[in-house]
Amino acid sequence: MTDEHQRLALLLFSVFVAITLAITTWVSRKRRGTAEEFYAGGRLFTPMENGFAIAGDYMSAASFLGISGLIALFGYDGLLYSVGFLVAWLVVLFLVAELVRNCGRFTLADVVAARMRERPVRIAAGTSSVTVSVLYLVAQMVGAGTLVALLLGGEGEAVRAWTVIGVGALMVIYVSLGGMRATTWIQIVKSVLLLGGTVALTVLVLLRFHGDVDQMLLTAAERSGHGNAFLAPGLKYGGDWPARLDFISLGLALVLGTAGLPHILSRFYTVPTARAARRSAVWAIGLIGGFYLMTIVLGFGAAAIVGPEAVRGSNAAGNTAVPLLALDLGGGADSTGGTVLFAVVAAIAFATILAVVAGITLSSSAAVAHDLYASLRRRHVKPRSEVAVARVAAVGIGVVAIGLGLLARDLNVAFLVGLAFAVAASANLPVLLYSLFWRDFTTRGAVWAVYGGLIPAVALVVLSPVVSGSPDSLFPGVDFQYFSLRNPGLVSIPLGFVAGWLGTVTSAEAPDAAKHAETEVRSLTGAGAV
Repeated sequence: MTDEHQRLALLLFSVFVAITLAITTWVSRKRRGTAEEFYAGGRLFTPMENGFAIAGDYMSAASFLGISGLIALFGYDGLLYSVGFLVAWLVVLFLVAELVRNCGRFTLADVVAARMRERPVRIAAGTSSVTVSVLYLVAQMVGAGTLVALLLGGEGEAVRAWTVIGVGALMVIYVSLGGMRATTWIQIVKSVLLLGGTVALTVLVLLRFHGDVDQMLLTAAERSGHGNAFLAPGLKYGGDWPARLDFISLGLALVLGTAGLPHILSRFYTVPTARAARRSAVWAIGLIGGFYLMTIVLGFGAAAIVGPEAVRGSNAAGNTAVPLLALDLGGGADSTGGTVLFAVVAAIAFATILAVVAGITLSSSAAVAHDLYASLRRRHVKPRSEVAVARVAAVGIGVVAIGLGLLARDLNVAFLVGLAFAVAASANLPVLLYSLFWRDFTTRGAVWAVYGGLIPAVALVVLSPVVSGSPDSLFPGVDFQYFSLRNPGLVSIPLGFVAGWLGTVTSAEAPDAAKHAETEVRSLTGAGAV
């Protein structure tokens, strides 16, 4: 990459960071310091604003960089991510959005604790939410490091390290100063930028092939070196049974995981009513659906125009496919158009990462303060002290995410997000659905559902090829691989549901029929919702 690339892209980075910091500073001067203001932005956002913010929260570095890279490298099999991320929103719309807004205040644990003993449930749900959030943050850190390393002309470890540290510092500033209101506006700005950039790239790819999608696909298959197999299932997840089961496992995690993501659930508390929450989800589905359709064009376009070998040569996991595609579409590395388009795409991708990490950090710090800290001192906690703890928690979570991001720097960001989705679907979704729909669900069942999904999911990841036993593992020099699937969802998601059922049927505690009736009426009608 030339010095011109570097200067222009860094200038655009700086402009976006300056704008978002200005938003954060402006909002922080107007904040009231209440828990509702910090966690939910005062519940003042319209459905359209919140829909754009949800889309901004959801369309992460995994979507923009990782999915397109996987499609460029593996063709049809990379489509699973686009399809899974999109279909998941039907689960959110029909089963979760409106009911969660009616039953909770700020976090997932609020929904469950409405009819259970609060302390054990909040500790379990808070622990799970922080775990999922940290896994999701790691993916964004890896994406940031890869992007800036490409911008500065290589894969330098020092560049990656300082980039990850810089992103971590910025996300702590956004959350601790601005809270949910600033984070939401940052996500809205980022969502508009990302959709605009993706539309522009998609149009340029289609123009390159004169609107002939068939020609684009055939060219991609030819350049892939795999022929028609590139356009058929099985290139990445075919062959032996472990690979096929991994495909099923990943699909389950992607489709079911969204409904358990803490930073997505928290967005439904930023609107005034359940109807507004449902309309927010509809807006988000439209925006996200259009975006994921375009990632398919970008992925196959990168394979056809840049070529899988060039993508793999720049980054083995494929995370740089879209920036390289932009460089070529603009006229090449030595052209002004290539420089400008590459710089714009790099800046948009960086903006995507900053906005998403801010939203995830906010939801995880809310889980620490509102669930873990407050559950230990619930009778004595004041809202201002809880908010102060949340700001401190944001710093701690940022430090952990930075450390893990440096460790996982060579993994595909979409794959890392798939792990976060698997943990969310295993630990959070069972307890959420049981709490909303099962009359006899008990406190023991809730705690067992969370830990019965969380512990197996994390343990299976540790014992999988992701961590050891293969050349692309986190620790390739050691081998304690005892679980052959790279995604644990196929095993851990059913375990979460079974553990919740088993805990309930073996519990001596009689379910509180009055509390369930109150929760049911509140979830379905909104009567008594905060």
